Amino acid sequence: MNTTYGVIAVALVAVATLGIGAFGLRFSRTTSDFYVASRSISPVWNSAAIGGEYLSAASFLGVAGLVLASGADMLWYPIGWTTGYLMLLVFVAAPLRRSGAYTLPDFAQVRLQSDAVRRVATLLVVAVGWLYLMPQFQGAGLTLRTVTGAPTWVGTVLVAVIVVINVVSGGMRSITFVQAFQYWLKLTALLIPLFFLLHAWSDDGRPSPVAPSDWFQPFGEADGPGLYLTYSVMVATFLGTMGLPHVVVRFYTNPDGHAARRTTLIVLALLGSFYLLPTLYGVLGRIYAGDLVASGRTDTVVLELPSRMIGGTTGEVLAALLTAGAFAAFLSTSSGITMSIAGVVGQGLAKHAATLPITRKVGLTTITALRLAAAGGVLVPLALALSAERIAVANSVTFAFALAASTFCPLLVLGIWWRGLTATGAIAGLVGGGLCAGVAPVLTIAWGPGGWLGVLMSQPAAWSVPIGFGLMVGGSLLTRSSVPGNVARTMVRLHTPEHVDVDRRS
Repeated sequence: MNTTYGVIAVALVAVATLGIGAFGLRFSRTTSDFYVASRSISPVWNSAAIGGEYLSAASFLGVAGLVLASGADMLWYPIGWTTGYLMLLVFVAAPLRRSGAYTLPDFAQVRLQSDAVRRVATLLVVAVGWLYLMPQFQGAGLTLRTVTGAPTWVGTVLVAVIVVINVVSGGMRSITFVQAFQYWLKLTALLIPLFFLLHAWSDDGRPSPVAPSDWFQPFGEADGPGLYLTYSVMVATFLGTMGLPHVVVRFYTNPDGHAARRTTLIVLALLGSFYLLPTLYGVLGRIYAGDLVASGRTDTVVLELPSRMIGGTTGEVLAALLTAGAFAAFLSTSSGITMSIAGVVGQGLAKHAATLPITRKVGLTTITALRLAAAGGVLVPLALALSAERIAVANSVTFAFALAASTFCPLLVLGIWWRGLTATGAIAGLVGGGLCAGVAPVLTIAWGPGGWLGVLMSQPAAWSVPIGFGLMVGGSLLTRSSVPGNVARTMVRLHTPEHVDVDRRS
């Protein structure tokens, strides 16, 4: 592969990202601009931005790699990632926007009137963010190494630096413009080469890929562990979306609850259109790139197909376009995650600094605190990405979905729809569900247990999500007397359309 085209593609995406982010800086002046873009983003813009940040390395590269390696049953991943927005539309989108919060910890405090719940929620936002950021950074290093031969750490560090610059410069305003642009770039980057690849396949005369019978079974098995893994992936992806901090924070940027629902509907259409494309790359990979399974490089199938099927200058240019799309995937998703981490950590820094004599004299503003949090928030996942052994991007992202589904999903669903939720119950569910879903990937990566224990640890959502819900409900029932006194007014606020006068109704 001609590395010149790949380097040019990466450079153009980096320059465009920084340029569009600088354009957003012109509109970022207030705290509201930096945190929620002054709640003025239209559904069309916001849905494109959500598509941009949600379609990560796992979507752009990982889905095709999973289909190549394991077959049609891997389609549960994109189906689940898309269906999660339907769950978010039904249960969360509009009430969450009406809460008036900036972040998930804000919502927890508004609903439960508890600083302790806020602190636990803040820690979990950081944990989910770090778990999601690491595969983005690793994927960037893999992509740049594949197309240019550069050391893996170069792509990893480059993405981290660009993301921090964008978030620090303009906050939510800047990354909204960037992510909307990057959704359409990613869609175009997959769509155009696919036409050439399908044409080359039809001219080549090769038959359709012959799928073995186990290709259509749940994870290669008709029952037992395979069936459990299928359902666990479904639970994690269906429910995890509504608990991902970088997804939820985008709904705070809508003008009202109606706009939040319209945004979600458009997102469903955008995601459904996108996920058709990497699936086709995976199917073509079974014909032309089957050797990538044995070598453990299935995540590179999207990038390698043009050179294998077409070759020459045309193949190199198409590969460069795919590289641009992949790099945009890492940048847009990493920007959203970093923004969600910076938002919650920045609020805590500003609040804590206001109590200290030294920083009170200096005057640490909320915006400055957000910028410091953005710069510091990427250091841990950056270090992990550089030092940890690489695992398949789609699998590693599912760990983050399982953690979000076991913690923030119960908090949001019960907090919005059940007035009996208490601070004690919320903390019990967040801690218990978080420990169950958080320890599992650590054991899987560090220890690699076998048998049923390994199966349960590799996909924990099927048991960790019920534990999260059960602990929240049980803890709340045992502490009924501590239900917040203003719960009735809060519930009216969450469920009453904006055009109705809440004060008059309550």
